[in-house]
Amino acid sequence: MSARSVRIVVAVYLAIFLAFTTWPGATLLNSARPFILGLPFNLFCIALLIVGGLAVLAALYASEKRADP
Repeated sequence: MSARSVRIVVAVYLAIFLAFTTWPGATLLNSARPFILGLPFNLFCIALLIVGGLAVLAALYASEKRADP
C-alpha cells in the first residue's frame, strides 16, 4: 500500500474510534454482559479499539518510514 492510502485508512479508523468512544456510539456498546476475557462488553470493545489503533498507527509508521528516502 502507498503511504497516501495508509493515511486514508488511519483517518477512517480514527473517525470510527471517535464515534464509538463518544456519546452516540458508546451507547451502542453499553452493556455489562457478556463478559469477554473477564471484562464487561463495553470495556472489551474499547480495549479492542485501542489495540486496533496501535496496529493502524504502527502500519502508518512503517509506511512513512518506507516512503522516506
